[in-house]
Amino acid sequence: MSQQTFKNYINGRWENGVTTGISENPSDLSDVVGEYSRADASQTQSAIRAAADARSAWGQSTPQRRADALDQIGSEIIARKDELGELLAREEGKTLPEAIGETVRAGNIFKFFAGEALRIGGEKVASVRPGVDVEMSREPVGVVGIIAPWNFPLAIPAWKIAPALAYGNAVVFKPAEIVTACAWSLAEIISRANLPAGVFNLVMGSGRQVGQALLDSTLVDAVSFTGSVGVGEQVLKATAARRAKVQLEMGGKNPLVVLNDADLEQAVEVAVQGSYFSTGQRCTASSRLIVEAGVHDAFVSRLRDRVKALRVGHALKRETEIGPVVSSDQLAQNLSYVELGRTEGAEHIWGGDVIERDTRGHYMSPALFLAQPQHRIAREEIFGPVAAVLRADDYEHALALANDTPFGLCAGICTTSLKRATHFKRHAQVGMVMVNLPTAGVDYHVPFGGRKGSSYGPREQGRYAAEFYTTVKTAYTFA
Repeated sequence: MSQQTFKNYINGRWENGVTTGISENPSDLSDVVGEYSRADASQTQSAIRAAADARSAWGQSTPQRRADALDQIGSEIIARKDELGELLAREEGKTLPEAIGETVRAGNIFKFFAGEALRIGGEKVASVRPGVDVEMSREPVGVVGIIAPWNFPLAIPAWKIAPALAYGNAVVFKPAEIVTACAWSLAEIISRANLPAGVFNLVMGSGRQVGQALLDSTLVDAVSFTGSVGVGEQVLKATAARRAKVQLEMGGKNPLVVLNDADLEQAVEVAVQGSYFSTGQRCTASSRLIVEAGVHDAFVSRLRDRVKALRVGHALKRETEIGPVVSSDQLAQNLSYVELGRTEGAEHIWGGDVIERDTRGHYMSPALFLAQPQHRIAREEIFGPVAAVLRADDYEHALALANDTPFGLCAGICTTSLKRATHFKRHAQVGMVMVNLPTAGVDYHVPFGGRKGSSYGPREQGRYAAEFYTTVKTAYTFA
């Protein structure tokens, strides 16, 4: 495949950076996806100024203009799903079906918010004072800095950029450096949607240069971040210091509870999909499998057989079920947790080894452990194909184990009991609950987010996105 150079998009123009980097294919390290331009803090500040200059005109544009632009973007993404899906699989390592599915989802997100641009609501209420009218309206926040992760290189930027533009904001988008080809492709589509110069900007580069400039600039009114807990805490401190609006999604250590009355075949499939698909590189992955004692041994036996049979390989090969780990650094982290699990005394059931394929890539076999609640592999987010099974005495014990974590993104339960399912939905200390479904499957038109250490600020996605991307104004009129 031909190599391409990906440039930054600043104030309506494609620009080189101060240095360059390389995006490589984790399925085949001899395949360079492309070279990308790294911006520095000065270029980032130029993009921020361009967004600040453009925000008023875009914020005051008609809802129809914004809706048409977003619908055009979404339609092109969907029309090019095979091409973009192949690029995504090649650069990030998702299997091709997963990558195409993510691409379609990104397109649907833009089309959803095209509709929302036409439905920005307000209220008019009676005042407690005679002769006074009271109106509440939503207005754009202003300039939004978007810092996105590598694991969903089209969908997560889409669910941040689309509402930002729909509600009339200007955007400066910093993608993860591992997935610059996907970011450039999305920006290239957006660049042809008839937006005024400066309304959308793509700035690629390091967190130290580009990210920090977004956090420090007084012209950036809001920052939406998805990434690690450590970086998220830095984002919170920096934005709080200057009282900017902030939205953080920082991961999870999500439980899947399997009760004695569960359909075991279904529960195993739910666990495999939630724990290992997308190579376990999802903040919603169910890496803690909490199994009631009565079915524990049978569940583990079936799960081990299913995990052993998973086909790890090149992301573009039809037979592949799990692609490579995204990078050498992530692979090293995964392997270190596998070794830590052994060292701490967790029972190693299967996997966790580096494996070789026809092409040189970051391949590892999916790992399965039997663990205790205090083991770090059962407490810390690994972000790889590693899952730990915890034995629960009964439902109450399982619920307590599920909630025994500093994270609170999502939780799942496999049961045929409506009573237990209803109780779990009410008492799981998370933002999202799945019943007899993988924790790692969410819809694009409903809120996404968690509690405790997983999330901070208003929810993402769906109509709830308005809470972050708009500000409310109350107006009084005496007639």
